[in-house]
Amino acid sequence: MSKQYRVSLPASRADLAQVLAHLQDDTLQESDRQLLMRLVQQLLGSSAGTPWSGPPRAAGGKEPELTADSSETARPEPESNESKPPGHGRRSAEDYPGAQRVSCHDPLRQPGDRCACGGRLYQTSTPAVFLRFTGQPLVGATCYEQTVLRCSSCQQRFPAPLPDDVPTEKYDATADVAIVLAKYAAGLPFHRLSQMQEAYGVPLPASVQWERAEAVANVLLPVYLYLRALAAQAGVLIGDDTRVQILSCSQENEQRAADGQRHGLQTTGIVAHSPDKAQPSIVLYMSGRQHAGENMGELLELRSAEQNPPLQVGDALAANWSHSSPVIPVKCLAHARRQFTDIEEMFPEECQHVREEFATVYRYEAETTGMTPEQRLAYHQLYSAPVLERLQNWISTQFEQRRVEPNSALGKAFAYLQRHWDGLTQFLRFGNAPLDTNAVERALKRVVLHRKNALFFRTEQGAAVGDLLMSVIETCRTHGLRAAAYLVAVMKNARAVRDHPAQWLPWTYAARASS
Repeated sequence: MSKQYRVSLPASRADLAQVLAHLQDDTLQESDRQLLMRLVQQLLGSSAGTPWSGPPRAAGGKEPELTADSSETARPEPESNESKPPGHGRRSAEDYPGAQRVSCHDPLRQPGDRCACGGRLYQTSTPAVFLRFTGQPLVGATCYEQTVLRCSSCQQRFPAPLPDDVPTEKYDATADVAIVLAKYAAGLPFHRLSQMQEAYGVPLPASVQWERAEAVANVLLPVYLYLRALAAQAGVLIGDDTRVQILSCSQENEQRAADGQRHGLQTTGIVAHSPDKAQPSIVLYMSGRQHAGENMGELLELRSAEQNPPLQVGDALAANWSHSSPVIPVKCLAHARRQFTDIEEMFPEECQHVREEFATVYRYEAETTGMTPEQRLAYHQLYSAPVLERLQNWISTQFEQRRVEPNSALGKAFAYLQRHWDGLTQFLRFGNAPLDTNAVERALKRVVLHRKNALFFRTEQGAAVGDLLMSVIETCRTHGLRAAAYLVAVMKNARAVRDHPAQWLPWTYAARASS
């Protein structure tokens, strides 16, 4: 919808009608020209969205008279830019990098031709853009009917060859990638995709989809293993768990539960950050019986002995720390805050005070955006340290003056802060220590989406394939890379990926794919 603007006429309708009559008779006077200039200037100022101080004052400082008729043509005030919510509006053509580009040329006009007005046409630098959207099945198919000649004597058959630009592989790399993204990026179950393909007239059974997804995983396996090796050398490792269901483990779980053994199943998410931000972040998923701490320990076995202990970030749950590798523990401030959010109705004043102090620290954290780790550390030591010291003293006073019962919900929340205070305040000692585990919480949303839609993995092999593919897809998303373009390039260069996986990582493949 086009914007509308309020325009106040600088004269009455009668005066304007007189000017129009003079214009038609080609008898414009100086006063007529002055009035037309004021009117055009006013219209230009309104269309540009600039404020207008009002019509020019007449002699003696009086405003030009506006009749009742003239007010009827007034348009609504322009909409303020601040009133529009962010993210609304038409997208530009650059927002569609995957769209097919077609260059259109005017068959009747060429640069240098004469216009009807007598001017000469020239090529502009910005073309007009028309976006047209079409629909098709997620995986399409082309049927090549090859005529066959057969010898009347030896009965040998001679089918016609395929066109030169048609490869002999049945499944194109784009089809394999479309299946993988539908399942592991959008969370679309195989059986649902099969029904959709059937409706389009291009059947694609669930068993075939699994075979194609497994083929993509086999090509990506060297990249995944290399990503694990890189993640093990990272300076910051953030881990957490979410539940998962694997059907092949159900019967074994019943036996393990009867024997009193651990039988839970979870997917561990690990986000690895390098200390100096030189190495891009890596996201890994691992599904099975192991908790985050055990999976973290296995990952750290790949760490070089010369490396300093990394910062491991997690909540205070013991399962996150059940390994023997040397790490610097960093506890999650968001989990500590949640202790007070859950009991805010019972203790509104105390919980509000703690949450406000945490909010102050997070505001200071937001102001460190773009700083180096050293600058961030100095900033938090200057501003956040006094806030937390004041909070720590206040909590101690609550216990000393018996204002809180230690066994109450509030007392336990205070005790949680005191017990894990060193881990919760590591960002006051390490410039690259995050405040919370929100990075891995965001990464686990992909697993949760898959669980809500597909519900389960059928086998442990299926879970392993899903972990591998989702790890690569989420790593691409974290860096703003197009996962589809990356996966297609990897599938088309499977041999090179196997021989040199370091050259085919999501952030290094572009140079190789274009060569």
